Amino acid sequence: MFTSVLMIEKALSAIDVEFVTTLHGDDAVSFVVLMQPRGDQDRLLRAVDDVALGELEEAVHEGDVPEGEDAVGPAQQALDHSLAALREAGCEAVGHLVEDQPLDVLSSITERTGADEVIVLTAPHYVEEFFHRDWASRARHKVGVPVLKLYAHSE
Repeated sequence: MFTSVLMIEKALSAIDVEFVTTLHGDDAVSFVVLMQPRGDQDRLLRAVDDVALGELEEAVHEGDVPEGEDAVGPAQQALDHSLAALREAGCEAVGHLVEDQPLDVLSSITERTGADEVIVLTAPHYVEEFFHRDWASRARHKVGVPVLKLYAHSE
């Protein structure tokens, strides 16, 4: 069985589930899903990304989205939804909320599970990507397996 560690920042859409579950053809895949609740440390970067994407309304409302402790409940719901969707697609899936040091947790789980790859499923983050500070770029220096970066879809 092929094992993937999947880092997400929002609930998987049906398209995302189909995408990640068919990456390896008919091979059986198990997923360890990691999700970090939104923190306030990246609010400015998210707003700049929204502006770069032409989503001015989103940039204006960045401060309205739950962060920190208030984000844990919505993150757990998104994680639970994603795990259920992966299982419904016929995959094994377990998951964890990662509140501190997400890249250290990623590295540890990748090693402990013997994962074959890491998939980072994210929205575009132009500022972080430009400076190679996005999760995928940073993960490539932390784990000894291939890191695949995919862009999440919206329903």
